[in-house]
Amino acid sequence: MATGGRREINRVRPDLDQLKAMAHPVRLTMLTRLRLDGPATASSLAAQLGLNSGATSYHLRQLAEAGLVVEDTARGTKRDRWWKAAHESTETAPSDVADAEEHDVLLGAYHGVVAQQAAQQIVQAAAETPELPKEWADLAGASDWNLYLTPDQVRRVKEAVQAIMTEMLEQSSDRQDAPADAVPFVFQFHSFPRPGALAHHDDDGGSR
Repeated sequence: MATGGRREINRVRPDLDQLKAMAHPVRLTMLTRLRLDGPATASSLAAQLGLNSGATSYHLRQLAEAGLVVEDTARGTKRDRWWKAAHESTETAPSDVADAEEHDVLLGAYHGVVAQQAAQQIVQAAAETPELPKEWADLAGASDWNLYLTPDQVRRVKEAVQAIMTEMLEQSSDRQDAPADAVPFVFQFHSFPRPGALAHHDDDGGSR
């Protein structure tokens, strides 16, 4: 636990192998479940995701080889292996190393999977909103802002939002110690140039 009532957040900045592992929808879903819901077996994950345990075991091995999940030796037996996430969150950034091109391609693939799953979660949440207690339904929201900004201005906005969310995360309780009226609440933050705004076109009208 960090001082001043804040807890330390265990983050990972993924390398190439970790990006490859996470740029797969099933593996990313499994990793997210382990991070949010706690340790699980291949069989329990299979039941949650509608897969067979052989498939989930394979994906768990891929995540383990990348150092993203580890065996929870405090649980289970040799016949009933439990797995837990090795980190609480992922932090990505453009690479400035020799393999930057491959890194950025994999990073784009990972972001694509994240975006697809985020969109699915938004649709599901919207469908459930009418069933929520009013105090929670009033907190659900969907907003976007379309602005003309410089790269420096975009960085300032992102850094400000990330600072607020990091502070909240460090001050939040974990699953076991959360107040009785606390529920898992999702904030999503996506930032990108409006699609097509920076695309280049050749003389025939095709993109390049």
